[in-house]
Amino acid sequence: MERQRTIGLAALFLIVVAIAALWTHLPHTPVPAAAAPAATSAAVAPAPTPSAVATLEAAVETALTPEEATGEGFDMLIDGRKAPPVPESAPQQVTFGVVVFAYQGSQFAAPGSRTKEQAKQKALAAVADAKRDFHAAVAKGDRGSTANAGRMPRGILEAAPEYVLFSLGKGEVAAEPVDTPRGYWLLRRID
Repeated sequence: MERQRTIGLAALFLIVVAIAALWTHLPHTPVPAAAAPAATSAAVAPAPTPSAVATLEAAVETALTPEEATGEGFDMLIDGRKAPPVPESAPQQVTFGVVVFAYQGSQFAAPGSRTKEQAKQKALAAVADAKRDFHAAVAKGDRGSTANAGRMPRGILEAAPEYVLFSLGKGEVAAEPVDTPRGYWLLRRID
């Protein structure tokens, strides 16, 4: 729960930074002299430089879409099927491990990250390794990968990762990675 709160606060911080960057680089319209009070003068912001425009475009590209912010759009399994609801017989919480494969536009992705398709292929290639030795697969994953991410209650994750995680048996590694707002995840249920 604490980790989800931290992730949410980090996402909120990134959105605020993107908005601040956008605001500071927008051209401001000067106030006409007749409308400005006599004691003050209207300041005109300089036109944004090409590098500032590129920085702004990069910030906008990495900002969360409304779907990512709400978790919508991450209800599809990798084979294109919509994730069914978690069975009622599934546990209320599990301990799990995750191997993360971030891609451009995913939350917390490093600048210059791989494309979404490259991340998907890398995640698919890691499935066999994860089934043999999950700790070794974690070492090959991106920042955020961990053999033990702690306990996760139901109702926190987006539909697809929630279904995959809570449908696994104890000690089982998912047969396929799942797309999340944070990149492709390869999941292992510990208990």
